[in-house]
Formats: sequence, C-alpha cells, structure tokens
Amino acid sequence: MPRSQLVELYAHGLGVINEARIEFGGGFNVITGETGAGKTLLLDALDLCLGGDAATSRHAVQGDTRAAAVFLDRDGQEVVLTREAGASGRLRSALDGATTSAEALRTLAAELIVIHGQHDSLDLRSPAQVLRIIDASAGVNTLELSAVRRLLREARVERVGLGGDESQRLRELDFLEFQIGELEAVRVISGDELAGALNELTRLSELRDGQAALVGVLESLDGDGDEAVLGRLAVIIGRIPQGETYGPSREALRSALEQARETARDLASLADPESFDPRALSQLEERVSVLQQIARKYGGSLETALTTLDDLRTQRTSRVEESSRLVTLDGEIADLESREVALAAVARHDREIAAQQLTDAVAGQLPRVALANASLRFEALGLDGSDARIFFRANPGLAEGALQDLASGGELSRVLLALSLETVHDDVVAVFDEVDAGVGGQVAQQIGDCLRELGLKQQVLAVTHLASVAAKADHHYVIDKTVSGGVTTTSVRTVRGDERVSEIARMLAGDEMTVESHALAQRLLETLRSHSANSGPDGVR
Repeated sequence: MPRSQLVELYAHGLGVINEARIEFGGGFNVITGETGAGKTLLLDALDLCLGGDAATSRHAVQGDTRAAAVFLDRDGQEVVLTREAGASGRLRSALDGATTSAEALRTLAAELIVIHGQHDSLDLRSPAQVLRIIDASAGVNTLELSAVRRLLREARVERVGLGGDESQRLRELDFLEFQIGELEAVRVISGDELAGALNELTRLSELRDGQAALVGVLESLDGDGDEAVLGRLAVIIGRIPQGETYGPSREALRSALEQARETARDLASLADPESFDPRALSQLEERVSVLQQIARKYGGSLETALTTLDDLRTQRTSRVEESSRLVTLDGEIADLESREVALAAVARHDREIAAQQLTDAVAGQLPRVALANASLRFEALGLDGSDARIFFRANPGLAEGALQDLASGGELSRVLLALSLETVHDDVVAVFDEVDAGVGGQVAQQIGDCLRELGLKQQVLAVTHLASVAAKADHHYVIDKTVSGGVTTTSVRTVRGDERVSEIARMLAGDEMTVESHALAQRLLETLRSHSANSGPDGVR
C-alpha cells in the first residue's frame, strides 16, 4: 500500500530557529540535541504546517515566521503545506501555494500524519477515537448499521414533518373539505363575475325604477282621473268664449293639447312591463350577496378566492397522500428500529471481541515500552459498543481508571507507542515527541527497537534524549544551539559516520566525551549495522 511520507520540513523566524531545513528519509528518523536547543520548536514548525497553533502558544511566532512541510501523499503526489505570519502577526495558510484555511490544513493533515506527544497526541479521551482504534484493529464493519440508522433518522424526520396524529389529520381534512365545498357550491365563473353582476344589477334597478316613475307620469298627464292634467286642460279650453276674437287663442290651445297628448302617447309607448323581470332582479341580488360574502371570506376578491380554492384542493390531495404515507412510514420505522436493534447487538458483540483481542495484543507490547507492571484494557459499552473507553492501571494493586486520568505524560506516550505497534497505520507518518522520557538502560533500547520496528511499516520521526534510542534510527538529525553577540540561534544538520558516533557519544557522556563513551557509541551503531544488514534499511551512512 502506498505510504505518506514527510519529505522536507522548513522553518524560518520561529523562536530561536533563524532558518532550518530537514530532508527526511524513509523508515525511522531521529532528532537529537541539547536541552533547549529547539527540538520542540522544530515540532512546533511541523504543527503549524498541519494547521495547529502550538508555536503561537509559546510566543515563538515572529513577524517573518514561515514554516513549510512537503509530503508525498498516498498516491505519490507532492503536497506542500505552508503557514506564515503577515505584517499584523496573523498566520496565513497555503496548500500547494494556494491560499487556504488552517481548518483545511488540519483536515488534510489527518490523512498524512499523526503526532504522538506526551499530552496532545491521539485524543484517547474521546470515545469516538478509541472506537476507531477498536474497529480498525479487528476490521469491525458497521456500515450496514450506519446505513440503517441514517434511514431511520430520515424516516423519523419525515414523520415529524408530516405532523400531528391521525385524528388531528382527519380534523384538518374535514375542514379542508368544508372550505372546498363552500367555494365549489358558489360555482364562481371567473374573477370578474362580481363586477359584471353589480353592473347588471345597477342596470336592472334603474330600469325598474324608471318604469314605475313613467306610469305615474302618464297617469298624471292623461289618466282617467279628474286630476289628469290634459283632461283638465281640455275642460278649460271648452270654457273659452265663442267668437272670432277668441278663436285664434282657442285653436292654439287645442293644437297644444293635441301635441301634449301625442307626446304622452310617445311616453306610453316606452312603458313595457315585459322589459323588466322582478324575479330575475331578485335572483341577481342574491347572487351578488353570495359572491360578496365569498370574496370577503377568502381574501377580498373572487380572484383570490379562486386561487384559494386551487390551494385548498392541493392541500387536500397532499393530506390524503400523507395519510396513506403515514401508514407506510410507520411500518418502515418499526422495521428499521427492529433492524437497528439486531445490528447494534452484532456490533456490540464484534466490538467486545475486538476490544478483548486488542487488550491482549497491547498487553504483550507493554513490557517493551517500560510498562511491564501496567495493565491496559479496552472496553466497548452501550447498545452497539460505541461507548468505547481505555482503562489503565500503572501498577498491581492500584485503582484502575481512565487512561488519560491516571497515566503520566511519559506513560501516555509509551502507551501510544504500544498501541501504534498493534494498530499501525502504514499509510501515515508517525511522530513521537520524547516517548522515552523517564526511562533508560535496557528499557530505552527496547523502545528504540519498537520505534525501529514501526519504521519498517511506516515513516517514523522521533525526538529523543537517549543514545540507545537514537542509535536505532535509520536517519539522524542534530539540532545545535549557538549564542553569538547575545543572540541565540539554532541550526539543524544531518549526521552520518563519525559525526553520528560523536553525537551518540555526547548523548551518553555529555560534553566531556571519553574514550569509553565514544567506544560505546561505536558499539551501539555497529549493532545497528549488523541489524540493518539482516533487515534491509541502511543504518549509518
């Protein structure tokens, strides 16, 4: 399987590191140097590139700080992660030269590298992280359970979205039916029907009132009663004296009377009782009243009422479909819940077995990492075993408790190394920060062997103060600190051959190296050469 590899790490302007560049090799890489030389800062540079802020918390970032890490990913493609400080001191992030976010760097880094520190490596306090370790150790497959739970969540969300119980749904459907029935019963022709009906009602009302007035006028003009105007005028004309003197006036009045009666007859011709239907007017008034009520009740106009009718019909169809869907959905939920219970039980069983197997396997590694008297136990709790925990006991007779609560920094680092030996991810880079703190002698050599063994499966980087650990590495880098003119600077160099022998001797005896320490360093490295000849990786170059 292709492996991730850290090819190069560059740091500039980070604390006492003015400028440093390391080109890492495959297998086991070790970084050494005097206390305070800047080994931690070098890991801080790496942490910055991975989207972290460890260096920031130590006030090491300066105005010109820049850190870059070059990886080969699992496909063999080069990936460059960069962080640099701007004029304001704010860190900018880049991926392959393109501006990005620190979160994006962290997400990508999770697929490339894992840093095991004394306090900030794998978050073993997280049940999810411990569960991932348990599942990966035995290939526990919960994809079907996850799929069923996803479907169950979706079904429940849909069920809530449908809303209400069945009785509530039926009440809503009854009200919809009432509203639809009320609107359909009116049979609105169009949105303009009310305006047309009002115009017609006005016309008929005017016709009715005009006919009634015309009958009164005709009766007053030329009716049969004594009060008719034209009849009285005829009587008056008859009283005009005879003779030529009055003749013209009499004839003029008679002519006027005839003209008036002719006009009255013209008016009488306009009176048409058949042109007006009182029942039609009454029906029209009732229609207008109904249309006005519907308009007021459903939005203020017939057009809005017609739109409302369409909406109500759509809602009715939806409610009917929802009722049908509810019956089906409730059955689906019941089936999914049953499947979830069964699959969760299988997952719990598989994880319990995996937890026990991992407990037994790691127990065999604990003596190799200076935890011979300690015990480590994985436990998978909960319905599906997803509540995963690690329990730790440093020595027999002591109380057992959560690993993160009881293990010291050094113990936690060595536990992580033991875990790495059993749960190795050979496609990521593993970094160990002083995993050998607090140990020495044969135990230190064992830890060195463990790191070298891990380096056969994946690239390993380790910071160490122990010569017996450093001597096991395939590649050795030394951080040197110098003070000049009151200014402290740090540099990094690769050591091989005699330089490496001298560095191992310094780690054994300090600055006052002796012939004995030099000889011991030579023997340690010769042992590595002998091992390398049998196992393959190049030791001292």
